Amino acid sequence: MLGLKATMTIIDNSGALIAECVNVLKSKSTHGMARVGDEIVVVIQQARPIPATALASTTALKVRRGDVRRAVVVRTKKEDRRPDGRFIRFDDNAAVLINNKKELLATRINGAVSADLRLRGWAKIASIAPKVV
Repeated sequence: MLGLKATMTIIDNSGALIAECVNVLKSKSTHGMARVGDEIVVVIQQARPIPATALASTTALKVRRGDVRRAVVVRTKKEDRRPDGRFIRFDDNAAVLINNKKELLATRINGAVSADLRLRGWAKIASIAPKVV
């Protein structure tokens, strides 16, 4: 589970590196805590620098420091129980940025994601990721 003010790495190629969770959307039963597959609102704390040649380009990085965006949690440090009784946890908290239409902001995902994303309605993220655990 992931609470408010939690920092996480962004594992897509949108340009963001580190984000801070400021709100968990539609989470009444977990009292403001997010699990894998939950939608959250994040503030970008650190982003890749934008080169001067890319400012006029249409393929420029999509996010900047201080932007408020939506994201989907793909990994959590807090262990999560699977239906077969096993527990799964990761070394860090990670998320993938999405837009308001629930479409991915980026085209690639770097790193492992949880297999629970398929069960929670984010099969697109699981299919793009290089490793599903």
